[in-house]
Amino acid sequence: MNRASILAIPFVLGAFLVLAGSLSACNTVKGAGQDIKAAGQAIERKAEQKKHY
Repeated sequence: MNRASILAIPFVLGAFLVLAGSLSACNTVKGAGQDIKAAGQAIERKAEQKKHY
């Protein structure tokens, strides 16, 4: 192995870790968006129940 390939190994490993982290973050953000949407819908339902007109 030459010096360039030895220096490339941490870079490739780091890129893989960033990719894996970003892919798992997609599911987390999607789930958070769904939770926020459900909370907003619950607030809307309560507001409709409390309307007096």
